[in-house]
Amino acid sequence: MIAVDEAFCYVETTGRRTGRTHRIEIWFGAEPLGTTVYVLSGGMDRADWVRNLRAAPGTLVELAGVRHTARARFDLAPDEEALARRLLDTKYPGYSDWAARALVVALDLGA
Repeated sequence: MIAVDEAFCYVETTGRRTGRTHRIEIWFGAEPLGTTVYVLSGGMDRADWVRNLRAAPGTLVELAGVRHTARARFDLAPDEEALARRLLDTKYPGYSDWAARALVVALDLGA
């Protein structure tokens, strides 16, 4: 079960140039019984963490102090992308315009 009530999660990426671990704190959306965490990048593909995940999609996601292996996906079906935007918009009210324009990244836990 995903700790959906947490305010944020941590995502660790591997630097595409350095190979070093980078950790970000980020808002997320998820369904309680799901296995996917959704995050949004307002910087689209310009964000370093997105570039790192495109180069090396294997990652770690920490939720409520529990670390999960995960794999990033970028090519979501329209219905899954809409779900992700709805989850984040519901959880963080007032950011719907931003959420509508941001890049959706799916992080499949256990992958």
